[in-house]
Amino acid sequence: MPLPAPRLLLLACCWLPVAALADSALSTARQAELETLLYQDCGSCHGMTLRGGLGPPLPRSRMNAYDRDGLAALILNGVPGTAMPGWAGLLSEQEARWLADHLQNDNPLDE
Repeated sequence: MPLPAPRLLLLACCWLPVAALADSALSTARQAELETLLYQDCGSCHGMTLRGGLGPPLPRSRMNAYDRDGLAALILNGVPGTAMPGWAGLLSEQEARWLADHLQNDNPLDE
């Protein structure tokens, strides 16, 4: 049964602050943790300097072949049929988007 209009409006007004919080910036400490995760955990396959290893290299030029949300989805869901795992159990969508943005814009590796 649909909610009456006044309740639906109240629910929408209560949801707005939650939605705004979801888009707030990550703390500096969390960004540092994510950067460590990138170079340590992702680096275990992609190389500690992201130049490749078991997995392919991750230069900025390659990362910019994806849009940010597409790259974040790849991080969260992995690549079926490959050794690339999904990280959705450990990362939020916001954190995956931060990693994608970092790989595309702050990545020191470029070919």
